[in-house]
Amino acid sequence: MSDAVVVMVALAAGTYTLKAFAPLVLSNKRVLPDWIKRFAMLLPTPLLAALVITSTFTSDDQIIFDARIAGVVAAMVALAKRVPFVLVIVIAAGVTALWRLVVGL
Repeated sequence: MSDAVVVMVALAAGTYTLKAFAPLVLSNKRVLPDWIKRFAMLLPTPLLAALVITSTFTSDDQIIFDARIAGVVAAMVALAKRVPFVLVIVIAAGVTALWRLVVGL
């Protein structure tokens, strides 16, 4: 088994364990403190941003500058203009494809 498969299986097992463990320990009788609720609400945004940044700027353990950056920038502009999400994805994919066609990176 490759290292990637081991990591994926470990992460999946950890996720399912946490999902099953929380209801058992924190049944409906207990209420989470407000700071934990706020933390849980804020956590996905920076995690998603970190995932996007690492997948945009890295490839095979190297920092890369290519067409993906143009696509992410186009998506950021579209999101700032409050374009529907499906169109944001289409715009980002189109800009990335156009960049690869014109520049060749």
